[in-house]
Amino acid sequence: MSTSKKAARLLGRRNGPNRAGGMTVLVAGGAGFIGSHLCDRLVQRGHRVICVDNLYTGRLDNVRPLLNHPDFVFIEHDVRDRLVVAEPVERVYNLACAASPRHYQNDPIGTMNTCVVGAHNLLELAREKSARILQASTSEVYGDPEQHPQREDYVGHVNPIGPRACYDEGKRAAETLFFDYHRLYGLPIKVARIFNTYGPRMLENDGRVVSNFIVQALRNEPITIYGDGSQTRSFCYVDDLLFGLELLMESPLTVTGPCNLGNPQEVTICDIARLILAQTESASTLDFRPLPIDDPKRRRPVIDRALELLGWRPRAPLDAGLRATIGYFAMKLSAPEDGMRAAAKDTRDRPPRCTPRLAAATTSDSLVH
Repeated sequence: MSTSKKAARLLGRRNGPNRAGGMTVLVAGGAGFIGSHLCDRLVQRGHRVICVDNLYTGRLDNVRPLLNHPDFVFIEHDVRDRLVVAEPVERVYNLACAASPRHYQNDPIGTMNTCVVGAHNLLELAREKSARILQASTSEVYGDPEQHPQREDYVGHVNPIGPRACYDEGKRAAETLFFDYHRLYGLPIKVARIFNTYGPRMLENDGRVVSNFIVQALRNEPITIYGDGSQTRSFCYVDDLLFGLELLMESPLTVTGPCNLGNPQEVTICDIARLILAQTESASTLDFRPLPIDDPKRRRPVIDRALELLGWRPRAPLDAGLRATIGYFAMKLSAPEDGMRAAAKDTRDRPPRCTPRLAAATTSDSLVH
């Protein structure tokens, strides 16, 4: 069977419909960069979506177009606290955790608890509801890898006491919990190891490579490059990643993962900086600074498992994805200064809340699928 037919067959499967072929899907971290795009797609596919987010790095603006849709509910809640949902739930996506070093290192204990306690609470919810649950894990479980490229059977080269460990080890522990729930209770689980992903709705102040470079280029500020710029990353456009997550969730129950989802095309940090400078026609210069502790030197996924089991591979060209992302940031940076300050405030730490808000649907421009 061709990979495209395999992908179509997986997304055509609808186990546990609630009505008109749709399901109730809970997305933890649903107001974030990836989570909000996922909520859009799920609503467009005819599902009822419960979006849960504590708005630490998520933004209500990301899901605002969905807030009046009858099949969308927003709940402001921290997954470190037990979550009670009265209605049936067929699918749970766990994307709840700050994913950029700048944000997850700001509250390392909170990050670890979000990864571990949050995963435990959502696993308990999935067990109570007899729902499938997908863990959005990360390529950071491989640490600063000694194996290149990285396959799912590589156990990693990690520093459990370093400044990045709150996230790296938290995600590794979450994977452990998922597989223990699967072994002990037969819970249907899916584990996706997500590599560098970019696209519209990234935070302009998250400190990640693509967002940093684009914002600095649009402002004609020096482009900050840590190290000599020869370290590599593999950049996957958000639409491609979302398709992979959906395919993994709807794959046969025997497919648990972990499954790498990322772009196997390797790009140096200097090359991505120069590409962004060319697309923005920026006058920015390159500013080289010391490499942070435990920052990985190379990162590239082996995606044979995703190709074979899901029929998935990324399709969006890097230059096209960057153009879409640059357009998004150009629009955001042209917003009034007061609006920018309010948006930045959304990313500061705040006490958890549990006040539900009914939330409405939009269509997002897609490069692929």
